[in-house]
Amino acid sequence: MLLHDVVDTARTVAATSSRTAKVEALAACLRRAADDGPETVEVVASHLSGVLPQRRIGVSWRGLTGLPDPASEPSLTVEQVDAAATRIAAIAGSGSGAARSTAVGELFAAATADEQTWLRGLITGETRQGAGDGVMLQAVAKAADVPDAAVRRAVMLAGFTGPVARAALEGGAPALEALVLEVGRPLRPMLAGSAPDVAGALATLGGQVLVEAKLDGIRLQAHVDDGEVHLYTRTLDEVTDRMPEIVEALAGLTVRRAVLDGEVIALRSDGRPQPFQVTGARTASSQDPARLRDEVPLTPFFFDVLHLDGDDLVDEPAAVRWRRLAETVPPGWLVPRLLTDDPTEGQQFFDDLVLAGHEGVVVKDPALPYAAGRRGPGWVKVKPRHTLDLVVLAVEWGSGRRTGKLSNIHLGARDADTGELVMLGKTFKGMTDEMLAWQTERFLDLAVERGDRVVTVRPEQVVEIAFDGVQKSTRYPGGMALRFARVLRYRDDKPVSEIDTVQGVRALAGW
Repeated sequence: MLLHDVVDTARTVAATSSRTAKVEALAACLRRAADDGPETVEVVASHLSGVLPQRRIGVSWRGLTGLPDPASEPSLTVEQVDAAATRIAAIAGSGSGAARSTAVGELFAAATADEQTWLRGLITGETRQGAGDGVMLQAVAKAADVPDAAVRRAVMLAGFTGPVARAALEGGAPALEALVLEVGRPLRPMLAGSAPDVAGALATLGGQVLVEAKLDGIRLQAHVDDGEVHLYTRTLDEVTDRMPEIVEALAGLTVRRAVLDGEVIALRSDGRPQPFQVTGARTASSQDPARLRDEVPLTPFFFDVLHLDGDDLVDEPAAVRWRRLAETVPPGWLVPRLLTDDPTEGQQFFDDLVLAGHEGVVVKDPALPYAAGRRGPGWVKVKPRHTLDLVVLAVEWGSGRRTGKLSNIHLGARDADTGELVMLGKTFKGMTDEMLAWQTERFLDLAVERGDRVVTVRPEQVVEIAFDGVQKSTRYPGGMALRFARVLRYRDDKPVSEIDTVQGVRALAGW
């Protein structure tokens, strides 16, 4: 199958806001891929989901500069792209940089200009065609003529869309039913909804609930199989080699096979959590794990068990899973938790955790199963909300369904010493369609320089931003960035002279 067909499908999907039309276009492409065999279906489904089957192949944006001139006519096939990605991912050792650069150049030389753009986004994880996970799974169901629910169930247990698409188009519903939880293969993690406060979370779930500490660490799914341990992040990337102390600890458990869900976190000597960046940097680095283990040791905490010695537990009530978990891991590995139906008691537990440096709580329904890969109704997170009044410095043009709209805003705070405006980060989150339309008109009126990607504006529009925390960053002039920043509202009632200061943001972070 030509890569051109996939790129053309992605362009069609990005050009329409109709969910039905997106599903139709994706399903038609998957059917055409099926004509070339099940392997092609798996690759095409992965590509249209915006990921390589190989996940990461060791090529960054920097490795995609200075590319050869594009081909004049499309001839590159999906199968050739997949084979090239596999070869590039396997390059290692002395001279690997040059060998990888040569292989990347050969691949891109066979691609047209549109295909080069597509491949660049696919390799770096920046593909944007307006087809979310839900749309893609609907397309698989339509292409294979199987129930949507069967596809959703299969993908939450298999983890990735590609293998599920292959099974669905090759073997239909029976093949999907055969995709079950396998120890050693990551499944999609359950996610939590949000509530503004503990009382709201309790009201949403009703009755007695478990209020559980939300640690500011890295989500970790641990698979134990007869002493062999595999560790996966929430994005299902394997990080086993980066955490030798966690591997050793889990290998010592008195269980034969288990799948555990939890977090790892770097703690200070007094037991308080290190800043998220410390944990993040440790778990992201693959350099000399033994040295990093001594410098920044990690501690595991678990809050769920999904499989235990032959028993799949994802469909069991949460209360059953918690009991089995407590019988499986040491007490010191269990996330702090409180069983209650009292909002006041739950709020006090929340306040104590935040005071101890943790991120907040997750309120959970004891009766519900594990909703892998979804924001299930039984988990509701509550975090302290910080807000800042900042000024918009520039805006980026959107892509996908936001094409033609000004979307990602650049945020600035005031330096109290110099009076200068200092950029702290960007966000495109929290914007409704009405807000996007308003801000496009507003910022074009304020534009002082209109680029193809970024529109620089007069710094006159104040915006109220909610965020979860502050982290150090060399990416922005202020030396820090806001975590999970999102727009609450634009403030026409507040002048730029009254926006928050860089010094105030640093004080909030405790620096």
